[in-house]
Amino acid sequence: MIPYATAAEAEAALGRAMTWAEAAWFRYSAATPDYCLYCHNVVILLVVYTLAPLPLALLELRAPPKLTSPYKVQPRVRLTAPEFLRCYKDTARVLLLTVGALQLVSYPAVKMVGIRTGLPLPSVGEAAAQLLVYFLVEDYLGYWFHRLLHTAWGYDKIHRVHHEYAAPIGYAAPYAHWAEVLILGVPAFAGPAMVPCHMTTFWLWFVLRHVEAVDTHSGFAFPFNPTKFIPFYGGAEYHDYHHYVGRQSQSNFASVFTFCDYIYGTDKGYRYHKQAASLAKMKRDMAMYNNEKGRLAAFDGWKQD
Repeated sequence: MIPYATAAEAEAALGRAMTWAEAAWFRYSAATPDYCLYCHNVVILLVVYTLAPLPLALLELRAPPKLTSPYKVQPRVRLTAPEFLRCYKDTARVLLLTVGALQLVSYPAVKMVGIRTGLPLPSVGEAAAQLLVYFLVEDYLGYWFHRLLHTAWGYDKIHRVHHEYAAPIGYAAPYAHWAEVLILGVPAFAGPAMVPCHMTTFWLWFVLRHVEAVDTHSGFAFPFNPTKFIPFYGGAEYHDYHHYVGRQSQSNFASVFTFCDYIYGTDKGYRYHKQAASLAKMKRDMAMYNNEKGRLAAFDGWKQD
C-alpha cells in the first residue's frame, strides 16, 4: 500500500510530478493492501492462460487443414473441441488449486526478497533489464529441473502427465502434475528473488513467461513469428521434438533458449533429427524433379514424333 494519502503528498515525496503511469498506479493501488496486489497473480495467470492459446486453438479447430498443415509441426495430429476443453478444464483446476494455494502462504517470501509496490515506477530500461535476467535465470535453472524430471522416478511419478500430449497445444503448456507446477515455480521465482523488482514488473514477468510457454507448446511454426528475431530462442519446433520423443527424450530440455542444450550436449538428438529430415526432403525434391524431367522428356519425344 502506498503510504501517501493524496497525489500531492506522493509528488512531494518524489520531488517531481508523477508520470501518467505513476498517477494511474497511485489511483489503483493507494488503498489496496500489498497482499491483495500480490494475489492479482492468480487472476492474471488464469486470464492469460485462457486467452493466449485461444487464437491458435480456434485456428486448428475452424480453419481448413490445407490452410494450417504447412505450419503445423505435427500436421497429422489434430485434436477435437472436447479434447481442447478437457485440457483447459484440467489445467485450470490444477493451476487454481496449486498457484492459488501458494499465494496464501508465499507472500512473506515476496516481501522478504524486496518486491515493492510503491513509487516511483521502474523505467522501461530497468524493467527490461530485470526481465532479461529473469528469463536467463529461469532458463538455466529450469533446464536442470527438467532434466531431473526426466529421471526414471521423476518421469514416472510426475512428469509423465505433461507428456500426455506428444503433439503439444498451447493449452497444454502448464498441463502437468500439481507437484511439477510447484517444482517449476522455483526457477520462475528465483530471478525476482535474486534481482527484486516492482510489483508491476513481477506481474509482467509471469505474463511474458506464460505467453512464451504457450508459444513453445503451440504446435505451430509460423515463418513470420517475431520470436525468430530473439537470439537463441527455441520456439515451437524445438520444444515439439522433445514432446514427440516423449519418455526417452534426452534432448531439448531448456524452456526458452537453446544454449544450455548446446553447452551440455543435449541437443544432439534434435540436430540429428533435423539433418535427417532435411536429407529426406532433399531426396523427395530430387525424386519429384527427376519425375518431372522424365515427363518433359517424354512430352518432347511425343512432339517430335
